[in-house]
Amino acid sequence: MATVNLGAIKFNWKGAYSNSTAYAVDDVVSSGGSSYVCILASQGNAVSNGTYWNIMSSAGTNGTDGTDLTTTLTTQGDLVYRDGSGLQRLGAGTAGQALLTGGAGANPSWGDAGGGKVLQAVSFFDSAVYNTSGTTYVTGGTGVTITPSDTSSKILIMATVTGEINSGRGYYTIFRNSTNVRSSGTDYLVSNQVGGINNPFSLIYLDTPSSTSALTYKVACRSQNSGDTTNVVIPTYIALEIGA
Repeated sequence: MATVNLGAIKFNWKGAYSNSTAYAVDDVVSSGGSSYVCILASQGNAVSNGTYWNIMSSAGTNGTDGTDLTTTLTTQGDLVYRDGSGLQRLGAGTAGQALLTGGAGANPSWGDAGGGKVLQAVSFFDSAVYNTSGTTYVTGGTGVTITPSDTSSKILIMATVTGEINSGRGYYTIFRNSTNVRSSGTDYLVSNQVGGINNPFSLIYLDTPSSTSALTYKVACRSQNSGDTTNVVIPTYIALEIGA
């Protein structure tokens, strides 16, 4: 009965190529990160010889196509990103920085986080009691003083006040130094209660002083009518510097 040689039924993995090993057809070896299959039995013929070997799978280029990033990422905290030509390393930023994007077509970078961060907070309990019988705002007490760290910062002022009037209506606002920060807005009409202490109320204003000098904020009051008396009783202040 005739014998038919079918060769190898499956590929035979032989591990790393060795110049001293005799290889048969369908033996598979590795070399330089790639895999090769023997197409003609031989010994001592390198895998680069196309007469004896065909490549099965090619190794990638380290740090470019993602097969091995150890040559790209060198330090703890590194990130990898793709620029216009391949994978690149973005070294770790400094503490407190955020990862920023410039949008499509731009590389990422580290930078300071955006606005809205509270940079400092100052509070003060003012024990003063002051009043006016006129229609022009007056201030009193100590107020709260804060020194912005940057001209782009905003100052959020919050004041809890108890007011008292003897007739008519009382109006209240917030002054920064000698400037009414709401001079272009509507006065706070707080109460038309006559002859008694009102419940505490709050004044809140986000100021843009554009300054790095010490700023003092105070509650101011005025009466609706000349001769009426409007009081401010023990305001409590909180001033927050908000980063731009």
